[in-house]
Amino acid sequence: MSTERSPDEIKREIARRRTFAIISHPDAGKTTLTEKLLLYGGAVREAGAVRAQKADRHATSDWLELEKQRGISVSSSVLHFEFEGHRVNILDTPGHRDFSEDTYRTLMAADSAVMLIDAARGVEPQTRKLCEVCRLRKIPIFTFVNKMDRHGRDPLEIMDEIEEVLGMDVVPANWPVGAGSDFRGIYDRLERRLVTFSGGDHGTHRVDEQIIEGEPGDEVVRAAMGPFADDVCEGLELLEGAGAELDPELVASGSQTPMFFGSALTNFGVHPFLQRYLEMAPGPVPRLSEGEGIDPTERPFSAFVFKIQANMDPDHRDRVAFVRICSGRFQKGVQTQHVRTGKPIRLANSTLLMGKDRAEIEEAFAGDVVGLFDPGVFRIGDTLADEKDILYAGIPIFAPESYMRVEVAGVEKRKSLEKGIEQLVHEGVVQLFSDPEGGSASWILGAMGPLQFDVMKHRLKTEYGVDLKLSNLPYTLARWPQAGFDPEDFRYSERIRVVKDRDGNWALLAQSPWDFDRILERNEALELADTPDPSLFESAS
Repeated sequence: MSTERSPDEIKREIARRRTFAIISHPDAGKTTLTEKLLLYGGAVREAGAVRAQKADRHATSDWLELEKQRGISVSSSVLHFEFEGHRVNILDTPGHRDFSEDTYRTLMAADSAVMLIDAARGVEPQTRKLCEVCRLRKIPIFTFVNKMDRHGRDPLEIMDEIEEVLGMDVVPANWPVGAGSDFRGIYDRLERRLVTFSGGDHGTHRVDEQIIEGEPGDEVVRAAMGPFADDVCEGLELLEGAGAELDPELVASGSQTPMFFGSALTNFGVHPFLQRYLEMAPGPVPRLSEGEGIDPTERPFSAFVFKIQANMDPDHRDRVAFVRICSGRFQKGVQTQHVRTGKPIRLANSTLLMGKDRAEIEEAFAGDVVGLFDPGVFRIGDTLADEKDILYAGIPIFAPESYMRVEVAGVEKRKSLEKGIEQLVHEGVVQLFSDPEGGSASWILGAMGPLQFDVMKHRLKTEYGVDLKLSNLPYTLARWPQAGFDPEDFRYSERIRVVKDRDGNWALLAQSPWDFDRILERNEALELADTPDPSLFESAS
């Protein structure tokens, strides 16, 4: 059992927490940056090999077999390390749009976000969508312009694009010296110093840094910048002339983003970014419980479940609930309240997550993410709290855009099929719909995109030994009736299908937005929503 902690000790522990998500378009280098942050945080021996505490096992943030095969992230993961007095919790999210719902759930657990921009490609579609989610939740965004080891766009052009497309003021905290194979360092605008880089063994180890204090126009600084001195000085003069200064309040509100330059592949600029980010990023912030901000340091333990993952340990067929602590101190073995059920629950079998690896823990604090063994009682969005009047907003779902029917005829392992689908739907891998009276023979799976179905098939095969057979359906969107609905009105409709979701809510599937527009014109009393509970989007913001 963990030792007692004074209120001041708990406050100090909470104040040093930094919990952030990394968001980007696919192939911007998100997983590479994650590994390099772990490298500098001492959590890995060399980039690409995450070392769990007190264990010899190794894994990366992409630990699912399908992620290794395809080279993309398909599931969020949690990683942590200690760095210069801070406890850093990284929430690594999928970049592909097909997994945007998992990313949204994970962003609910973050206090800030690092937005990764490809220096050559600039702002890409998925980056824009994820940024909009952050702004909805008022999450501060820190921008890291990656791949400076390749020739890309002019830094000023990237700034203009972010401001125009994302609607945020951009203030560079540093400025690049060179680009492509000539990228050699950054000028730190805040500390007024030049930082040049060398070595690094192709990015698998830390690079050497040389720091030269002084203004960009100083002779010794210009000499170190070499042939890039004029370009750097000109860019910095433009920034100074435009009055580009960081405002902590604007950053905290999400209307201004600090910008950093570097290369995650070569490690150039990663260490200065990490140092500056931890200085500027917020610690755990109050979260709303029915309109009231719950102070993370003044209130006792409270938390919510933002993710559930089964079979992280295939040998034990376990299920783990990812829990974000919002206030107070978590203690292993202590009893708290499961708010949705109104029942007491003991916080046993608690672990600290590191990719797929886990280590038993005795305590954790607001800002941390812990894994709790789930015997089947948790659901995504559940609140755990010592105080009965705390209830955090549930996590809304998105309307799927792809649909397939589960073909159950000829399946040999019917019970395994039902168990696997039930579990993966419970995790949020896909959404489940069915005809009101059809049972499992009428199961319909809904997803944001086809890659989610591939994940479903792969995991059912590897974790449950079942070959999932699916057939395409023509529907592209769903809506949930809120008023004026009678299922009999759609009995003979060819383009609208009446189903129920996993919670028993009526839902309508359609082939195009035009179909919904037409039925709304014909039925003025009918009200449709994009989600079963639209109020969750309002309360989440």
